[in-house]
Amino acid sequence: MNRHIRRRQAAAAALAGGGLHPLLARVYSARGIRSPEELELGLGQLVPPAKLLNADRAAVLLADAIARQQRILVVGDYDADGATSTALALSALRSFGASEVSYLVPNRFEYGYGLTREIVELALSRGRPDLIITVDNGISSLDGVAAAREQGIATLITDHHLAGQELPLADVIVNPNQPGCEFPSKSLAGVGVIFYIMLALRAELRRRQWFAGREEPNLGRLTDLVALGTVADVVPLDRNNRILVAAGLQRIRAGQARAGILALLEVAARPLHSVVASDLGFAVGPRINAAGRLDDISVGIECLLSEDRAGARTLAAELHQKNQDRRQIEQDMQQQALQLLDQLPLEEEGLPVAMTLYQADWHQGVIGILASRIKDRLHRPVIAFADGDNGEIKGSARSIQGIHIRDILDAVATRHPGMILKFGGHAMAAGLSIPAYAYDDFNRAFVAEVARHADDVHLQAVVESDGELAADEMRLELATELRFAGPWGQHFPEPVFDGVFDIVQQRLVGEKHLKLVLSAPGTSRVVDAIAFNVDLERWPDAAASQVEIAYRLDVNEFRGNRSLQLMVEYLRAV
Repeated sequence: MNRHIRRRQAAAAALAGGGLHPLLARVYSARGIRSPEELELGLGQLVPPAKLLNADRAAVLLADAIARQQRILVVGDYDADGATSTALALSALRSFGASEVSYLVPNRFEYGYGLTREIVELALSRGRPDLIITVDNGISSLDGVAAAREQGIATLITDHHLAGQELPLADVIVNPNQPGCEFPSKSLAGVGVIFYIMLALRAELRRRQWFAGREEPNLGRLTDLVALGTVADVVPLDRNNRILVAAGLQRIRAGQARAGILALLEVAARPLHSVVASDLGFAVGPRINAAGRLDDISVGIECLLSEDRAGARTLAAELHQKNQDRRQIEQDMQQQALQLLDQLPLEEEGLPVAMTLYQADWHQGVIGILASRIKDRLHRPVIAFADGDNGEIKGSARSIQGIHIRDILDAVATRHPGMILKFGGHAMAAGLSIPAYAYDDFNRAFVAEVARHADDVHLQAVVESDGELAADEMRLELATELRFAGPWGQHFPEPVFDGVFDIVQQRLVGEKHLKLVLSAPGTSRVVDAIAFNVDLERWPDAAASQVEIAYRLDVNEFRGNRSLQLMVEYLRAV
């Protein structure tokens, strides 16, 4: 037995000794938890704001702006992290007494991403701001910050994306991933960064006795936004992020979330009392993202800012419809992408280590989801391109574990100057623009660069399991406990188990979902299971008597009744 396994077993024993169910102790220890103290997720356990580089300087800048009643403009991003960051900044600054604070989010189809010269010009046309704050963007906005400086506008950059070789000459930059920042939680989402700055601002205002004679805002009320943006942006859930997400989920389940989040959960048919992180990631986040993908993210921001339940419901219904439209567009694009794949000689030459796809009429706002779907299907880094303006095409990249996609693009740009016009992102996702005429050359360069970093381990899809369950562990009570543990998410995955079962019944529902009744070999006890979006080419045998599955324990709620259900992640006939 190696040292790592012994440490994990010792940790599981310590956790179980602290009162955890042995299975939950096993699951936590497999995710690196070594002591019961690491499971304490109160807000008092957060890394202090003082450890975030320049958070104190940002607080002084903002406190001065509030005291002088300056005009503050928040420049956001057009995804759920950007929307929650924008809503949080406005909500907090207004509660602190900022008299003139507004927001501007670049329309992705007209202006592209981040603080650009064009956005500064647009801001000036709407009324000159004294201070621009970027949220979830800005670390690469060299020209935009320079344009603001030329106009005498102060800039505060708050971001979490990886920094390039050159930083913008902003008045203050707060980013846990900038050089010199020793903040231990490098995985903060954009909304987490601006939340930390607001914590530092409150401390600075306390020091100035700003709250003498006025109510001091409770920033804990903002954690519903922090939880939503953190989960939706799929950042790793280290302990610090789990603290933030757990606090937000607690508010949501208690019905204390803002009206917009409650309305979005309602339109997604997610009961408040049982909301978990995955509901934010798969139900709420996509509805906000749909606005930014198809049109204007301001609908999502206004929904999150709404203090009126009826108004929030109206905006949530609009976001729900946009998400339905997005799904239809995505399905059509995915069908076209699969047809493109069918035309490639993959059987003869083998699957390439990476892939680019391009069709002129694809929707710019949906290519990211398309790239993600094809990446999941092929287990390869994928970039999907759509037409942009001025002879450019815009790409959205998605990667797999072990292939850092931003570093890949950086290497391509270094080896082939001028081939990539601009790019940015992080390990698993990135965006870029290239000249349309360079597509074929870029494809070859991209595949070659991935090949330099890839090996067979990276390119093999692996289903990681927490092992088999004993018959007495397959219970509704334990499924409920697992559901509300965590919170689960990126780099802290929800538990998955595996086993071989006898098939008692099976049938297709909705043409592509497989409904099963299973029993463990040698037992008479049966359990329901469901596998969504089954590849029918890989499951052609309706006469199969046994199946090997990887699954999650889940609670199925229907008409007030709760029952155990296995959510199948992988299956094959035995």
